[in-house]
Amino acid sequence: MILLEKGILIMNNMRILIAIVLLAFCIAIVPARAERVYLDITAQDVRKVVVAVPWFSSPSAPAGDEKEGKPMADLLSQGLAFHGFIQVVDSQKYGGRNDADWKALGVDYVVMSKFETAGSGMTIEGRLLDVREDKMMAGRRYRGESKQSEDMVLRLCDSMIEEFTGTPGISRSRVAYVSDGTGRKEVYVADALGRGHRQVTKHQHLVVSPRFSPDGNYLAYSSYHTGNQNLYLTDLRQSKVTNAVSRRKGMNLAPAWSPDGKTMIVTLSKDGSPDLYLIDREGQVKERLTSGAAINVSASWSPDGNSIVFVSDRSGTPQVYLMDLKSRNAQRLTFEGKENSEPTWSPKGDLIAFSSLRNGQYHIYTMNPANPKSVQQVSSGWGDCEAPTWSPDGKQIAFSRRGQGKKQIWVMLKDGREMRLLYNVKGNQSYPQWTKAVD
Repeated sequence: MILLEKGILIMNNMRILIAIVLLAFCIAIVPARAERVYLDITAQDVRKVVVAVPWFSSPSAPAGDEKEGKPMADLLSQGLAFHGFIQVVDSQKYGGRNDADWKALGVDYVVMSKFETAGSGMTIEGRLLDVREDKMMAGRRYRGESKQSEDMVLRLCDSMIEEFTGTPGISRSRVAYVSDGTGRKEVYVADALGRGHRQVTKHQHLVVSPRFSPDGNYLAYSSYHTGNQNLYLTDLRQSKVTNAVSRRKGMNLAPAWSPDGKTMIVTLSKDGSPDLYLIDREGQVKERLTSGAAINVSASWSPDGNSIVFVSDRSGTPQVYLMDLKSRNAQRLTFEGKENSEPTWSPKGDLIAFSSLRNGQYHIYTMNPANPKSVQQVSSGWGDCEAPTWSPDGKQIAFSRRGQGKKQIWVMLKDGREMRLLYNVKGNQSYPQWTKAVD
């Protein structure tokens, strides 16, 4: 268990209780401060914030010690830079020390950090310094086991990101994907920084469409290892058991979890053409949502649970549709491109991302579903860009990019800036799915 202390305060249980009571009282009687202004990292004209991350110091490893303090500073730097709006100054320019001339180095902010060990335990502390104002903006302290040091560093990272943007960072978030690195397409999970790649399925057969539950603890996917495309559910907190959810003849594909995690919308072909069905976690059909001769697939829920977007070829080609779940009325959203598919709803609810085939090439586009004319292409460059998935904070999009003899997972800010490779691992990767960190 990792404990967080804000404001760098140490208190025993009774003092904590008193502090909480006093805090509640102060909130009621102290006039509100001016509303804080956060960075809009999606603004086109925003420049990167220049941040220095000196090596972590400790009583046993003074500032500038490379052996123990540098690896933690490097991980914190990697996490900060991942968010796309921070430029981290190379620590070699100032020897990793915390007493450099920050203004001369063009630094906007410094994250001063230290750690201390006691037996098997560890405490990590970080402070965010505004160089121009010469004052501390925020402080955090984390306590846990020494083996949890990397997790504590990334928690510090995500809290620093929140100081800049008002939204917690995503360095501890996770991505599921399909890889053929073993010679078979299996599902893997890793964190957003590429640490801890873990093979989840071992069916030794084709696996597709992994989907996290809203709480991030479960993963649903489809596998062909029995000869039929069946739907399975596995608890990621263990690695021994996976349960079949739907073994109906034909397609059992692409589960879309409801926001409350109680139900899923899947594509079943048990009655003929592939249609969307609402099922519970045990696989029982609660309702059929579409019917007819068309193919209906790839559902994605709106964050409020009132609507879904999905793909249908009822017009002759695959296009994205919007369905109100109360009235069951569906309207077509996409009209340009040879085909449009794989829609996914932003966790903020303001945009959907989808892949579109135009001029012989797939690219990622976004759209406000309330305004179908708001379509914007966000990916660019070589290859085919498909299967978009939103970061938990709704500010980035990961996707599968095929070209140059390989298929890999890439990531970009939601407006298309900062496109870069997410994982450089063996084999080909596809079907990315992003989810929040699990405590």
